Amino acid sequence: MASRGEDLKRSAERRRMPRGPRGMNVEKPRNARVAFSHVLGLLAPYKVRLAFVFVAAIASTAFAVAGPKVLSQATTLLYEGSVARVAGTGSIDFAGIAAVLLAALALYLFSAFASFLQGWIMSYVTQDACFRLRERISEKINRIPMGYFESASTGDVLSRITNDVDTLAQSLNSSLTTLVTSVVTIVGVVGVMLWISPLMALAVFLTLPVSALLLGVVMKRGQKYFRQQQNALGEINGLLEETFSGHEVVKAFGRERMVGASFAAANERLYEAGWKSRFVSGLMMPVMSVVTNLGYIVVAVLGAYLVVASAIAVGDIQAFIVYVKDFTQPVQQITQVANELQSMAAAAERIFEFLDADEEVESGSVELSRVAGDVVFDHVRFGYDESVPVIRDFSAHVRAGQTVALVGATGAGKTTLVKLLMRFYDVNEGSISIDGTPITSIDRGSLRAHIAMVLQETWLFNGTIRENIRYGNLTATDEEVEQAAKAAYAHHFIMSQPGGYDMVITEDASNISAGQRQLITIARAILANRSMLILDEATSSVDTRTEGQIQLAMENLMHGRTSFVIAHRLSTIRDADLILCIDKGDIVEQGSHEELLRLDGYYARLYNAQFANMA
Repeated sequence: MASRGEDLKRSAERRRMPRGPRGMNVEKPRNARVAFSHVLGLLAPYKVRLAFVFVAAIASTAFAVAGPKVLSQATTLLYEGSVARVAGTGSIDFAGIAAVLLAALALYLFSAFASFLQGWIMSYVTQDACFRLRERISEKINRIPMGYFESASTGDVLSRITNDVDTLAQSLNSSLTTLVTSVVTIVGVVGVMLWISPLMALAVFLTLPVSALLLGVVMKRGQKYFRQQQNALGEINGLLEETFSGHEVVKAFGRERMVGASFAAANERLYEAGWKSRFVSGLMMPVMSVVTNLGYIVVAVLGAYLVVASAIAVGDIQAFIVYVKDFTQPVQQITQVANELQSMAAAAERIFEFLDADEEVESGSVELSRVAGDVVFDHVRFGYDESVPVIRDFSAHVRAGQTVALVGATGAGKTTLVKLLMRFYDVNEGSISIDGTPITSIDRGSLRAHIAMVLQETWLFNGTIRENIRYGNLTATDEEVEQAAKAAYAHHFIMSQPGGYDMVITEDASNISAGQRQLITIARAILANRSMLILDEATSSVDTRTEGQIQLAMENLMHGRTSFVIAHRLSTIRDADLILCIDKGDIVEQGSHEELLRLDGYYARLYNAQFANMA
């Protein structure tokens, strides 16, 4: 396992990575073969529908390719009839022309219907495949270990789930059918052109190397600048994400100018790379236009000569000009599709990297029906990087119903211990057991169903206060929700809000104070009514008066339950049954508040220093 420092470094690198459909390095994915195999696996359940799509695409293209040749007969009939009429040897065959036009109309109608059919079916396949892919991602999130989220950039993870899936959907919906129709068009057009006049076809084909050479030069330069543009865009996304989430800190420390300067520099890099990439890529259409017009000139000159020589009909020149256009257009489309497919492969690679990420170790099979709460830590050793232990040799016996306080400096391992208890991580050595059963043999869901948590960083979702409290017990009645709020001393402030329990909390919960957010999370824990309780800095965000109210509520909540309390305010844990003083992953002292004060050691120094600062 990598060190936390390396994890953070990789997180920063991921934050700078390009994000989303325009945040891809479209040059190539790291392993295109694997990426495309994942895409094929995703499409495997839709084989029959995809077969219909390809048949419809081929039919649509075939009808469209046949159209110009059929129409050329009308031109030939009109030309020959006009010549005969002038010479006095005949007249224009309007009936024949009408029949040809009706046949051409029928071909184009069939082509349009087949095109609609393939587009309709492909849209269903794309949306359904991406719907199922998002379901897989949602299920995967619940199986990924905590370490993944602690080391990964939030923006990067969200980009894989949203932007990359959208990129995949857009590419699947258009690129595959475009590729099929382009290839069929080229094959059909080449066949008809050779049928009409091999000499004219050969002359047109000789313009292709010129086109390929010019496009190759343009694309090579364009990819360089496009890659720079995506990197700059990813950097800006990361800066915006950080600035928005930490805007209060930025303002508090007066760093607006520094943040603005960083954004301006990244924005300047994006501007420089952006206009260069657009300028170079903008040359593609003029280059293709020149090559196409060159083909028209060849057809016009050589075609006129062949008509005079009676080698081809006049209408064939008209058809040939259309086919020259139809030939260069799919070549251009294939070039564009190649870039889109590379973007799709890169998006698929990032999505399936997430789906293939290591999951939590297979959960145990033991289901807990009742938990008394007797917890034993037996020589526990753990490190996020096994070579750098955070918990060194931790042993403790917490009896059922005890309130245990974990005390120590930041980084001592207090929060890590409760994460191990919740099996967010598994120990490297030693064991943790509940009621005599090792937690590694207990089903994770069953284990966590008996433990309620109140975290230091409150988490509330965009919904009503009632819904946020009910999150602790989804079957709770409105009356039970209100009783939990009263027990947490939250009822009074809730009723003073507009809408009371039905007031909607904003996405970032900025419309209530930090202390009020904490009270709601405590009410949620009370409503959950679990056998064990973990309070991680539960009163760190409230004032002294609110802290006193919470303490009364906590005493009722913790009565008869095994409770682990982490608090910097030592005044909140004086009544704890057992206080464990942790330093560098080891217990340096343990006992009650009075016992530890009499020892006049680690705890006494912390306690006296804290109250000296308060004096």
